Amino acid sequence: MRTRPVLVYDGDCGFCTTSVNLAEKHVHPRCSVTAWQFAELDALGVTQERAEYELLWITPTGTVYGGAQAVAKLLLSAGGGWAVLGAVLRLPPVRWIAHGVYRLVADNRQKMPGGTAACALPAARRPGATGS
Repeated sequence: MRTRPVLVYDGDCGFCTTSVNLAEKHVHPRCSVTAWQFAELDALGVTQERAEYELLWITPTGTVYGGAQAVAKLLLSAGGGWAVLGAVLRLPPVRWIAHGVYRLVADNRQKMPGGTAACALPAARRPGATGS
């Protein structure tokens, strides 16, 4: 059984990798960090589709938080002022706004600083795609 939360991100995305590296350097979350491409997703209880779609925070008991709420959990784990910010991100209406901002960034991450074509969501998961 895991004793630490696991942060799962897209290791093929330059923007995601840079963001996680900055978080590790400046925020110091208390978790293990792994790219989904190197994670045992089945053991973590998540699908590749979900891991491609959003940042994931997986608790030692297997509860999965995605997107902005994964960011909130990351911040909460760091303690101090970061934890205050994480707590605020969990409160409505900030939670709803954070979700919208997260989706906007995630859906356009290939256009963000450090982003490349590899950062783009799979075609079926892009905004406006049929069947998503």
